[in-house]
Amino acid sequence: MTEQTAHILVVEDEAALAELIRYNLASQGLRVSIAPTGEEAEMLVAEEPFDLIILDWMLPGMSGLELCRRLRKREATQAIPVIMLTARGEEADRVRGLSTGADDYVVKPFSVPEILARVKALLRRAAPQRIADTLQRGDIVLDRAAHRVTRRAREVRLGPTEFKLLVFFMENAGRVLTRQQLLDGVWGRDAFIDGRTVDVHVGRLRKALIRGTDTDPIRTVRGTGYAFSTDAV
Repeated sequence: MTEQTAHILVVEDEAALAELIRYNLASQGLRVSIAPTGEEAEMLVAEEPFDLIILDWMLPGMSGLELCRRLRKREATQAIPVIMLTARGEEADRVRGLSTGADDYVVKPFSVPEILARVKALLRRAAPQRIADTLQRGDIVLDRAAHRVTRRAREVRLGPTEFKLLVFFMENAGRVLTRQQLLDGVWGRDAFIDGRTVDVHVGRLRKALIRGTDTDPIRTVRGTGYAFSTDAV
């Protein structure tokens, strides 16, 4: 995704939720570490730098609110963006979380695309060098900001879904992606669609990318899914 991938710390004691967040962030090319308690998170932050922290308010032992206070008091960690996760949706609680130093506030239950969008928005402000606006794999160049794709200087016209699909492929170049991973990464886990939908959009993407003697950068892995060919990287 970039030369230096952003490193995210997820502080969440619900193992299934922590894994859901980790999986989806990793699918976007981000490095992810998990801490089930505030105490463990505090130790991890002392050992290595993080670009963003997703922090649950209600944790066993030290609360997320207290951990956020401690992070903001230390020079080395006071600038790390923090997204607070909580089941508390009242305005007073939101104000309390933000006044403690959180940069954003997400109320449970939340959608995966929502938290991914918030993470990327904060990273763009705090560590723009970690989220590249331009991706290039072989002769294919994708400009996120301009929503533009070119191949050998030829403009490739894509619909919104095909554009998102290509972003996901290029961020995960060389990896074999199952249809379920593509569904989760492009449409989100809450989408009510099936694997056949993925096949249709991959077909449209291929048709747009290939002209004349162009090679097909998308490899079909029988019985599994697809991979953005390493030959195009």
